[in-house]
Parts: sequence; C-alpha cells; structure tokens
Amino acid sequence: MFGIGFSELVLIGLVALLVLGPERLPGAARTAGLWIGRLKRSFNTIRQEVEREIGADEIRRQLHNENLLSWEKREKQTDSSNTPATSGEVTTGPPAPTAGPTLPPEPKDTPLPPRTP
Repeated sequence: MFGIGFSELVLIGLVALLVLGPERLPGAARTAGLWIGRLKRSFNTIRQEVEREIGADEIRRQLHNENLLSWEKREKQTDSSNTPATSGEVTTGPPAPTAGPTLPPEPKDTPLPPRTP
C-alpha cells in the first residue's frame, strides 16, 4: 500500500522497541492497530455511502428516462389512433388545435430509508 518493505518494518519495530521499551511496546502496538482498524472502517463506510448515493441517483435517472420513453410511446399510439381515415373522407382546413404534450414530473429527491447494520 505505501511501498514499505520488510526491512523498513523491522527498522520501525526496532526504533519503537528502543523508544517505548519492552513493557509498553505491546500496548502501543495494540492501540495503533485499533486506531488503524477504526480508520479503515470509517473510510469504508463513507465509500459505501457515496457509492450507494451515486447508485440511487443513477436509478432515479433511469426510471425517469423509462417514464419519458413510455410516455412518448403512448403519445405516438394515441396520435396514430386519432389520424383520420383515408377511405374517401374529406377534411377541410387544418386539424383542430390540441393541448400540447405535458411531461411527467421530475422525480423528487427523496431521502433514502435508514440503513440497517
């Protein structure tokens, strides 16, 4: 991870043994290990939350796009079913104005449910 080899670790251990002494070295190593473990867990938790948020945003976008696509398909189907028949029927003038299409509302940012351990 940091590019520390075995010889560097032995050197760090010897310096720690000389500075702390044989009585306090095991306790110091245990404390350092606990702190490192806490830091790793904290970073992993933050990383997972960020990934979950990014995934939730992506899912919202995909659902919104799918809603738009299904809306467009429905509009095309209703437009094709409303076309006048060409079996000799004569129409005069431009077609009657219709209300413009309305888009479905944007998905709102809803908070995620609480995380269970």
